[in-house]
Formats: sequence, C-alpha cells, structure tokens
Amino acid sequence: MRKDREAQKLSGRAGFEAYYSALYGERWPKIREALSGDVRYAAWNAGGKEPYFLDAASVLAAFSLPLSGAHTLLDLCAAPGGKTLVLASLMEEDAMLVANERSRERCRRLKRVLENCLCETVFARVKASLCDGAKMCLDENARFDRILLDAPCSSERHVFTDAKYLAEWTPSRIKTSAIAQWALLSSAYRMLNPEGYILYSTCALAPAENDGIVERLLKKFDTAKIALDAVPRERQRLLPFCDTLFPEAEKTKYGFHVLPDVQRGAGPIYFSLIRKTVL
Repeated sequence: MRKDREAQKLSGRAGFEAYYSALYGERWPKIREALSGDVRYAAWNAGGKEPYFLDAASVLAAFSLPLSGAHTLLDLCAAPGGKTLVLASLMEEDAMLVANERSRERCRRLKRVLENCLCETVFARVKASLCDGAKMCLDENARFDRILLDAPCSSERHVFTDAKYLAEWTPSRIKTSAIAQWALLSSAYRMLNPEGYILYSTCALAPAENDGIVERLLKKFDTAKIALDAVPRERQRLLPFCDTLFPEAEKTKYGFHVLPDVQRGAGPIYFSLIRKTVL
C-alpha cells in the first residue's frame, strides 16, 4: 500500500523521470534520449499505389505470428494499419482478414491505408470492421485461427515528446491502459479457435502493460501457453515486401522487447505469442 501511495505522488516530467528511472536504472538516460530521436522506419510495399512506413520493430512483431494453415485472421486494434498490411501480405491465398478498429475516425483512416497500399486481389480478402474489441467475443460467429492484438498502451514515446501529455503524466496512465489491455486480450482469447495463436503487442515500456498482461492470461486460462522461445529470423518471405533488416529483440519472461537505445531508434515494441492448446 505504501508503494502504491508513493507511486501516485509521481506526476509530470519529474514523476515520469523517477518512475522509468526506477524501472530501467542506469540504462534509462539512453532510452530517454532514444525516445526523443528518430524512429527507425521500414518501408512496406504490399503492391498498392504507395508503400507504408512503419517502425521496423512492428514488422518483426507482426512477422512473429505464424500464418501457415490459418484461414481466418483478426487484427483486433488495427489502426493505423501497418501491421495489418504485414498480415495481409503474408497470409495464405485462401485466408480472410478482419481489420477491426473501435474509433470511427481511425477506422476511416485504416480503410484509406488498406485501399491505397494493398493490391486489389489481397484487398478483396480484407474486411474493415468498426467494433469494440473488448465486446467482440460476445458474437458467437466471431472465431479466428490467428489474432493480432496491438493493444492501445501508455505509449511513452508519444508522452515524452509531447509537452502537454508529459505535464499530465501520472502512473494511473499505466494502470488505465492495463485495464483496457486485459479486456481486449481476454476477449481475443475467447474468440481464438483451438490450436490458434494470438500475437499480443504494445509500444509500452512498462512491464505492467506487457509481461504483466500476458501473465494474467496464463493464470486465467489453463489452455494458454507461450509459443515463441526465439524470434524468427527467416526473412525470405519478407523480401518481396520489405528489405529492411530486423532489429534485435531482448527476451523477457513471456515475450520479447525491442528497445530504441540499442536498436537505432526501433521500438519500443513488446510482443508475445500465445497458443490456445487443447487439454
């Protein structure tokens, strides 16, 4: 309780600094410097009218979701659409992808990205939907072989580079994000077909939004198992779409973390691959 009370006293720039310095120790100044620097972008060319530029670590995360044998795919929080394009480009020829977004405005932007960046044959197999991802599991027909959940998060990079958000920062931002992330991940897991996979991802630095959420899922569902011990390095399938080298990812308890201080601006991106087993 004392620790919680002390955390709540943290606020603004000083609070942000103290909180993440406690998490990352001597490494924090280099991470902080990297957050204010350039993002390491990769160009993804999916055969449409224009390429799409996204964080190179996001390509690595999306590529870590195995798509072989999957016929029904869901990107639960799809906007702005970068990871959606990766899945759409790499999915099998008979697969269908639902790209969902809760915000009407973000969904409109997502549709424009899909229309502009995908070739016609792939675009025909991608459907954009406007739903609350935390409630999608209530639809008995919403069942998928693979799910990508790039969950909304406290997004420290965005906070640190925006004076308004930094001045308003408190640890409650992380707690609020974690509540929403759990609602989305538990919904996603209920929609997952047996022997299917979920790729859970955030751009957060705080473990409470990363391994903490995955750990909660593992405790809640006996059938949930971690399915990725090493990041895939085979890039042959990517070469028609992207020639950017992958950044390196650091192993965490349940997943992997790409941090910008050692990856030339890539990240932060956390991801974990979870399989729904049959007991």
